[in-house]
Amino acid sequence: MKRITGKTKDATLIEMTNTADAHVEENNGLLSISDRETPLPGNQELGTLEQNKDSVYFRDGKRRIDFVLSYVDDKDGDKKAERRRLFEANLEKTGLHLELEDKLESDDRKTYYLKIHAPWEVLGTFADVLKIKVPFKASDIPKAREGSLNWLTRPFRLPPDIMSSEPDYFTAPFDKRKADFFLIKDQETFFPPSTRNRIVYYILTHCPYYKEDRKEKDKTGIKRLLSNSTYTSAYPLHDCRYWKKADQTLCESERYHLYKHWARFLCFYKEQPLNLIRKYYGEKIGIYFAWLGFYTEMLFFAAVVGVICFVYGLLSYDDNITSKEICDPTIGGKIVMCPLCDKKCSYWKLNSTCLSSWQAHLFDNEGTVFFAIFMGIWVTLFLEFWKRRQARLEYEWDLVHFEEEQQQLQMRPEFELKCTNKRLNPITQEMEPYLPLTSKCARFFVSGATVLFWTCLIVACIMGVIAYRLAVYAAFARLMKDSPTSKIQLVGSLINPQLATSVTASCINFVIILILNFLYEHVAIWITDMEIPKTHLEYENKLTTKMFMFQFVNYYSSCFYVAFFKGKFVGYPGKYTYMFGSHLRNEECAPGGCLIELTTQLVIVMVGKQLVGNIQEALLPLLRNWWISRKGRSHPEGQYSRWEQDHDLQSFSQFGLFYEYLEMVIQFGFITLFVASFPLAPLLALFNNILEVRLDAWKFTTQFRRPVAAKARNIGAWNEILNVVAILSVVTNAFIMAFTSDMIPRLVYLYTYHPGEEATMAGYINNSLSVYEISDLRVNNRPDEEENPAWFNANITTCRYRDYRYPPGHHRQYTHTMQFWHILAAKMAFIIIMEHVVFVVKFFVAWLIPDVPSEVKARIKRERHLVQEYLHTYEVEKLKMQMSQSFCVTSETTSLLPSTPDKLDVLSERT
Repeated sequence: MKRITGKTKDATLIEMTNTADAHVEENNGLLSISDRETPLPGNQELGTLEQNKDSVYFRDGKRRIDFVLSYVDDKDGDKKAERRRLFEANLEKTGLHLELEDKLESDDRKTYYLKIHAPWEVLGTFADVLKIKVPFKASDIPKAREGSLNWLTRPFRLPPDIMSSEPDYFTAPFDKRKADFFLIKDQETFFPPSTRNRIVYYILTHCPYYKEDRKEKDKTGIKRLLSNSTYTSAYPLHDCRYWKKADQTLCESERYHLYKHWARFLCFYKEQPLNLIRKYYGEKIGIYFAWLGFYTEMLFFAAVVGVICFVYGLLSYDDNITSKEICDPTIGGKIVMCPLCDKKCSYWKLNSTCLSSWQAHLFDNEGTVFFAIFMGIWVTLFLEFWKRRQARLEYEWDLVHFEEEQQQLQMRPEFELKCTNKRLNPITQEMEPYLPLTSKCARFFVSGATVLFWTCLIVACIMGVIAYRLAVYAAFARLMKDSPTSKIQLVGSLINPQLATSVTASCINFVIILILNFLYEHVAIWITDMEIPKTHLEYENKLTTKMFMFQFVNYYSSCFYVAFFKGKFVGYPGKYTYMFGSHLRNEECAPGGCLIELTTQLVIVMVGKQLVGNIQEALLPLLRNWWISRKGRSHPEGQYSRWEQDHDLQSFSQFGLFYEYLEMVIQFGFITLFVASFPLAPLLALFNNILEVRLDAWKFTTQFRRPVAAKARNIGAWNEILNVVAILSVVTNAFIMAFTSDMIPRLVYLYTYHPGEEATMAGYINNSLSVYEISDLRVNNRPDEEENPAWFNANITTCRYRDYRYPPGHHRQYTHTMQFWHILAAKMAFIIIMEHVVFVVKFFVAWLIPDVPSEVKARIKRERHLVQEYLHTYEVEKLKMQMSQSFCVTSETTSLLPSTPDKLDVLSERT
């Protein structure tokens, strides 16, 4: 038969011998397999039985299909056929049962389907190898009682049988030598389908396809056979169609329940059946939906506060004295501003920015400061409460000690194949593959240089967009009317040249972001493969770091430019600064500040990304779903086989969850890093995530093949990334409020420089604008007289610009006033105070809220105690039974021994 062990010198867990000569016997009798007169069911036909093809069982209707491999005949058929023959022979030696569906039975008449079943002996052996936890005793810990206000949440709950798909048990790693210790009622259903397909996939990834006399390490595993097209696909089966239950009574129909109670958008207000998701798809996908659902719940509180701050901006609309002064014809209408660009731009009236000043007030008001501080605390609460939720899930899903137990078993087959050098592991005392330090350093250097090159490419693209903004503004400026008494000509009905420049530049930047993302995804995967990470966890972490670093720069660089660079290095009339020595002048902010432009940039990039992502996720799958449904209706009932239905679905790639996490973490950055400029960002994110949860659920349930169940105790490297973004968000929001918003200059004026005894904002506009003598302008800074004759005939002698400098005629003319330094000091003080206040609160909250709930700690300790106690009792009882059996055998042997002649004589004499 075969022999399967936990260790080998070649770092594979499968050791095969000839099937006909093997004889395996286990002490407990569970895995006792002797030589058989009939061979194991292989690629033979069992077609005497009629079977509904829409089934997850072999033709005999008893053995469950745990995995399916598909392939087609092609030009290179002989080589591939030989690989398949060797691979399938080795699978049979492992103990797997195989059944082939001929291509004539398939819908396209060219695809073969190889169905795989793992019998109990194989499942038991590899469950021992993989240390899979299974129940040994029903849990005696009482569940938490419902609170008195829990009736309020009843409309949002799902039926109890959906939320708790199975009873609570105490679990322990499976040991085939102690099989009677565990609660095994039925061997066929003891391991759930997700565990069965995980075990089978583990065998497939480590099974070789070379001949016994030729050991070729590179010829191992289903991944390599898929990459060289020997097989076209490999996947476990869904248990039924998503819109109706399975016909077989033994089939769980979990896919149907997931679709009915989870994947439909009408269930958007319901809780998620996380236990059922975990049972069907595995812990890795379950933890993703748990995190996404928790993040969406926490967004609700941030959205409510953001809406309140926005409403405050609306209600205080009429009290905005600054905007009233700008719009007042007697104040803003008489202030002539200096040209915003050389030659092509003319002088302009301040009241032409009336509309944008009102718009800026909606987001740049006193409530914005409160919201920025609140979001700094909110992000801490989110991360701390998620740690508690994650700890509870780790316990409930038996993941507490998973990482330590599984880290060695997660070695990537690619690492084993590409690393030909071996060395002795000091812990296991076995030879294992390794990557030499010189090769590792060289690969790391190439990887780092590639990432740096692409980062510089993003910066170059941003500089190109900035150049576009400067050049196109001059073009828009030419649309201004010549009359000095009129406003700037509007482009359309409401958009002035400055806003038009910002919107078009943001749209172009967004298109560049999408193009660079598409290109870099392939580059990031290539350089990560080149580094040859050892474990799956290491591979995911490396790829996650590279992709997030790139997308961080790609998505946020334009926002950082508007927030922290635009309008900060302009100079002043007569001494402007230019972009890298070119003829393009650096951009200026509007009189009300750059915050409204940051809001515009944020809305376009954030909302555009969500729209494009949702269209990609929904539209193409909908078309595919329509085609599959049409194909299914064209078949007679029960003749569209389950394996063909799943074959027609999309394959769930190894990067499927990675892109889902990346999308949400980028969104998390938008609503934390720049939220001070747009309090409604959490509300938009909330609406998007409500849709995202159901859209992802719909895709997993209806569009994707069933993924191989995988374990994960947390969200991996994303935890650290979220922590870094949370800390950085406090700094960015403090700087936005200080340097991008006009809040600090207004407060300094209100409490220090306002005229009169009563604190009022009247006169702020005039105070915040400096005066420049037009005759002092350089020739290249002056507008063309031919294009702007009306302004030159108006006898204008001075113009105003946004800065705090002494007026002409002063002995320190055009140098910064003392008010400038007071404002700068106030900005720095605000940054220090806000950062310290938020960080102190963050650290206090983090210290106050324990990462693991006390209840979970108690349950973990009790379960550990019970496992030790029951194992001890089990071993003692087993030892007693063995001793009593040996005593009985000894007694029976003694009684059966023939009596000696002397004793017989004595007995005969007495009679």
